[in-house]
Amino acid sequence: MLGNKKTRNRAMNIKQIWNDYGNLLRGFLLSKVNDPEDAEDLLQEILIKTHKNMGSLKDPKKFKGWLFQIARNTLIDYYRKPSKYLSTQSLPELVEISEESTEAQEILRLELSQCIKPFIENLPKIYGEAVEAIDLQGISQKELAKEMGLSHSTVKSRVQRGRQKLAEFFQECCTYELDVRGNIIGYEAKSKCC
Repeated sequence: MLGNKKTRNRAMNIKQIWNDYGNLLRGFLLSKVNDPEDAEDLLQEILIKTHKNMGSLKDPKKFKGWLFQIARNTLIDYYRKPSKYLSTQSLPELVEISEESTEAQEILRLELSQCIKPFIENLPKIYGEAVEAIDLQGISQKELAKEMGLSHSTVKSRVQRGRQKLAEFFQECCTYELDVRGNIIGYEAKSKCC
């Protein structure tokens, strides 16, 4: 009887994960894989891995980052080895999983922008404007330089200095999890300063 309840809870967890993240994962996969059928196969594989590894999740608050790390790893495996997915397709040179190109990273960027906004407001104006335009609004450094009538190197320097200050503020206020490329994949506030 106890085993049945445990099995039911796991099934409910997977159903909830599917409801909460299925479309987001599907969109992420479709942006990386040419074949929609492969994307669906990968989605199923991710859900199976999630189900099997649920016990390894140490902090439930970091679930989304953990889930998308499984998705990224599954996608990397998809391109890394010749498998059932790739029997007639050639491998792309590189799978670029960057924060600008994934829906998951966009959602995280929006969430973090709310937390980071007060920090940006505390930066000196020249750094705050540059960081906000580049990192929150997604404007390129070259575009911003042209718009502000500054050299590209000046904007680049302002963004770099602003990011350094933000990192200091952020480390005091939040714990965060990074992927192998240094992108934030999960975070949690240490106090009410965010």
